[in-house]
Amino acid sequence: MFFASDNSGPVHPEVLATLAEANDGYAMAYGADALMDEVREKIREIFEAPEAAVYLVATGTAANSLALATLCQPYQTVFCSPVAHIHEDECNAPEFFTSGAKLTLVPGGDKMTAEALRTTIAAEETRGVHGPQRGPVSITQVTERGSVYTLEELEALCGVAKEYGLPVHLDGARFANALVALNCSAAEMTWKAGVDAVSFGGTKNGLMGVEAVVFFDPSKAREFELRRKRGAHLFSKHRYLSAQMAAYLRDDLWLRSARMANDNAKHLIDGLRAKGAEFLHEPHANMVFAAFPRAKHQDLFDKGAMYHLWGGTLEGDPDEMLACRLVCDWSIGHDQIDAFLALL
Repeated sequence: MFFASDNSGPVHPEVLATLAEANDGYAMAYGADALMDEVREKIREIFEAPEAAVYLVATGTAANSLALATLCQPYQTVFCSPVAHIHEDECNAPEFFTSGAKLTLVPGGDKMTAEALRTTIAAEETRGVHGPQRGPVSITQVTERGSVYTLEELEALCGVAKEYGLPVHLDGARFANALVALNCSAAEMTWKAGVDAVSFGGTKNGLMGVEAVVFFDPSKAREFELRRKRGAHLFSKHRYLSAQMAAYLRDDLWLRSARMANDNAKHLIDGLRAKGAEFLHEPHANMVFAAFPRAKHQDLFDKGAMYHLWGGTLEGDPDEMLACRLVCDWSIGHDQIDAFLALL
């Protein structure tokens, strides 16, 4: 009954098998391995972007921060949601890697609106050299509250950015979960909507630790390479990153795993609704924010359930509604979910 995070799940056996194969013998270092050639071509095929620049790093924070640094000058600001991962959970790494660019929060919830984004962008560059200059827009898909932007919403946000000549970055830590939820193509959710760069996540979806950074404008390639090296994120034994991503893309493992995670979440959501739980946000993918009485949380924790409370503690009125975050990965299975629901 482990719902703490999709970061906490096991590595998919197909990934481990490919890592074992990659460990045989020797391979060129620093991304010159044959597996990286396979990864690059497969990602270009998936995104329908034959000229895209494709790179691998080990963490989502590195992917987001280095991508934004490549799109942003130090005197600019990045526009994002108040609950974006780059704002709440990356210890100012985007500011650090951009050499001081700030983040400007677009008022509202986890999903930015085109109207709010336009108003926020228009409010900058109003003080000449004394204020931050307009920089990239960063969109999180799936959001940190489990919501998924529709293609129309993405196009609207990108349209606003383009009105001001600003690049758009997509934080896709749960990219595959969003794609499965929308039942669209990777191209439709990115460059066809107006996105310039993507952090294409794998760690939350069954990989040991690797994320891809994709630039649809290949002119950004050289700068990213330099920033990745300068930022200490160029792996010498790069084939172990390549092997994970190669396995992820072969036979659509990335989509299969995301479908399993989303299906597990739907099973959990249906069960929670039947139990009368309240939802803080309408769940769209594999992350659920729900509330039920504190006494139920106490019992679940006593019985070994693992998840995060959201805005409260186990101590207090047993009848008070207490929120939590529940995340399903590809591996959790309906048996664990049913055990959790039975206790609830």
